[in-house]
Amino acid sequence: MKIKTMKQDQINYNVISENDAIHASQDISTIIDNVATVINGKREQISLVVLCMLAQGHVLIEDIPGVGKTTMVSALAHSIECDFKRIQFTPDVMPSDISGFSIYNQKTGEFEFRPGAAMSHIVLADEINRATAKTQSSMLEIMEERQVIVDSHTYTLKPPFMVLATQNPIESLGTYQLPEAQIDRFMIKISLGYPSISDEMNIILNGKSAKAHIQSVTNGENINQLIDQVEHVYVSPEVASYIVQIVTATRNHADISLGSSPRGSIALYAMSRAYALYQGRNYVIPDDVKYMAPYVLSHRLHLTHRAKTEKREAQDIIHEIISQIVVPVEA
Repeated sequence: MKIKTMKQDQINYNVISENDAIHASQDISTIIDNVATVINGKREQISLVVLCMLAQGHVLIEDIPGVGKTTMVSALAHSIECDFKRIQFTPDVMPSDISGFSIYNQKTGEFEFRPGAAMSHIVLADEINRATAKTQSSMLEIMEERQVIVDSHTYTLKPPFMVLATQNPIESLGTYQLPEAQIDRFMIKISLGYPSISDEMNIILNGKSAKAHIQSVTNGENINQLIDQVEHVYVSPEVASYIVQIVTATRNHADISLGSSPRGSIALYAMSRAYALYQGRNYVIPDDVKYMAPYVLSHRLHLTHRAKTEKREAQDIIHEIISQIVVPVEA
């Protein structure tokens, strides 16, 4: 359902056509289908990762080892024919290992820049919470500004660029808690979970072959075009207000001690546009916002001690907030 008739004089961008939205949806589905040939039974999580990439965000994957986190990221990089780097975070990883460093070349008499692991399109920060706070903080500028500064020289990261970080929710020995500033820079947080019995049988029978034979279905240039199309999906003032009302409600809820910042509103706005395009629409409806809100906002909330004692979950509270806010209708 369209919320309001689109009027070009009310917005500062050109809305993509309905035909372009349909074609973009098909392209997005092709990428998701290709990754799904390697990661069985996790289409929703794959969709969220792909849409986050198109919304120019980063993903935090919190799950136990061995459920396919690295495999999914690698399959995505192969599907879009982009560079992929994996950083295995340990306490001895230095910030220069991530951003890069300059080294003196005795033959030329000049310093040469050696790029770090972040100089790629898809970056997997494996077990990011095992790095020290200093190393974790080096990711902040890279994730937010999409650039690295080494010896006063700025190196811009070429799009598409996305960081996918993993952490183990169970094991705490030898880990360093992620700072709130860094957690807030992840657009969404997901978990893969265990596969079903049939999916796990398919993994052990065909998983190795699927990983070896995965082919690219698009390239970085096409991904950048899809990113641009996401930014031209129409969001009515009513739906924008709906997004802000949901985020504002997280700051006033009795079970939340610290609600989402405006960065959460921006992230929900971007992810809703990407999801609308995936659905083949050139405009966002409230159902897009409802679907994305738990993934975008849950990791940004601090629950009160009472809520934690009562074992309340952030996602349940977000669903509760959504149920209490009036949904905008067509004007």
